[in-house]
Amino acid sequence: MREALKEAGKAARKGEVPVGAVVVKDGKILGRGHNLTESKQSALTHAEMMALAKATKKLKSWRLNGCDLYVTLEPCGMCAGAIVLSRIENLFYGAADPKAGVVESIANALENPKLNHRVKVTGGILKEDCSKVLSGFFKQLRLKAKG
Repeated sequence: MREALKEAGKAARKGEVPVGAVVVKDGKILGRGHNLTESKQSALTHAEMMALAKATKKLKSWRLNGCDLYVTLEPCGMCAGAIVLSRIENLFYGAADPKAGVVESIANALENPKLNHRVKVTGGILKEDCSKVLSGFFKQLRLKAKG
């Protein structure tokens, strides 16, 4: 999760919402990503999507069997779908997202028994650190907007 936090820091420095993600297999990072939604002007460039894309390129397979995903914020619906389709084994996330998180906050999208793949989920990893990065970023935005 510390590596995902580093990625979140990269996003913040670019003026992006500071979310970071890493894909790990056998203790090695295969893909890193951070939000690039504003930079790329694309809703598809969430941290999770970037990390998954890099890992699939490295493994030369869209199936990320045996891989784990660490992300600083609870995934949204788009990212949750990609996590299932990619066959991620374990999802570890930091802060809950009460407005858009579909892993536990507003829905339990990964627990649908009709899905063809099950992802084990552990939330709250370095929750305070992950939350602090996000709250600090939005506090700075509000200060800039004021004056």
